[in-house]
Amino acid sequence: MNFITAGESHGPQLTGIIEGLPAGLPIDVEQINAALAARQGGYGRGNRQKIEHDQVQIVGGVRHGVTLGSPIALTIQNRDHANWSAIMDPVSPATPENSVRKVEHPRPGHADLVGGMKYDHRDLRNVLERSSARETAMRVAIGNLCEQLLAALDIHLVGFVQQVGSIKVTANSSLSVQQIKAAIKQNDLRILNQEQVPAIHQLIDDTKRAGDSLGGTIRVIAENVPAGLGSYISWDTKLDGKIAGAVMGVNAMKGVSFGDGFADAEHPGSQIMDQIDYHKGTGFSRLSNHLGGFEGGMTNGMPIIVNAAMKPIPTLYKPLQTVDINSKEKLKANVERSDVTAIVPASIVVENVVAIELAKVITDTFESASLVRLKAGVAQYRKHNADF
Repeated sequence: MNFITAGESHGPQLTGIIEGLPAGLPIDVEQINAALAARQGGYGRGNRQKIEHDQVQIVGGVRHGVTLGSPIALTIQNRDHANWSAIMDPVSPATPENSVRKVEHPRPGHADLVGGMKYDHRDLRNVLERSSARETAMRVAIGNLCEQLLAALDIHLVGFVQQVGSIKVTANSSLSVQQIKAAIKQNDLRILNQEQVPAIHQLIDDTKRAGDSLGGTIRVIAENVPAGLGSYISWDTKLDGKIAGAVMGVNAMKGVSFGDGFADAEHPGSQIMDQIDYHKGTGFSRLSNHLGGFEGGMTNGMPIIVNAAMKPIPTLYKPLQTVDINSKEKLKANVERSDVTAIVPASIVVENVVAIELAKVITDTFESASLVRLKAGVAQYRKHNADF
């Protein structure tokens, strides 16, 4: 299974193609749109989200609400393109009139300058339009298709916020995916502790007034993932490595860990290794999950726990120093419309890229041309593991 996306932030639309999903999977378009709406929400978002009301259109690979096994093509219209149609026209030659939003003052922490150097762009808008996190809307749409496949195999996952700026969320760490989903719906921060919502709101408001931005941390938990997905036989077959790479491919991510993550390094092995248990009928399990569901690059049957650290958004309303790429004069960076923090939508994006990687490894591991045969293969494999 693989996918590709195309489109610019203020271009006409985002386009995505995913191939390798089995035939016979019922698709709930409203579920995709609900995920897209959730990605646009969250406290600290900017004015762009007041313009866009993302809705997916399936233009290939699905008939009468069921996948055909052929590549699935998706589009999401950019409503804001109406305000940028001349500037972002794909075919009209550049003129002074349609180049009025030219970017020559790169933002520190963004792809602007390095992208311009690599691709030899003198207008850095050519970089920022594609490097924008707007592209993640399509990854959420594709990821939700994968989540629907995983749900058909009784695998469920959720992404939520664990920290905003300096405020760490304190909460029960033993909740199920369904319990977490219910709890994070109670606020606009996707956090588990309702009592901390006012303090985080205040932090975001204060940061906005200061013209600054905030990052944070995210956790994704996936339940009922069969043991043995991924492999130890070669470095590039390790599933935790693939998930880490996918998460780092999300805009602004600066760190990934599994389970207790970097805290594992602070303790002796006797406190970190997850002891093995056995129960007849269900098979092997672990007495803890410090390692986040992975051993040797393979799932071990425990819930997968992925942690991600997001840097603050580079666009600041009190911009930092930069250098004009033409005159080399020191001045202030460009200011593009942005958020104070995008940690809430980022938790949804990271959830969906994890879903994509899980769907990839499952469709690569089992015969997956048909959902019926895929479900039978996964069920047989689960039974093998229980009887081992």
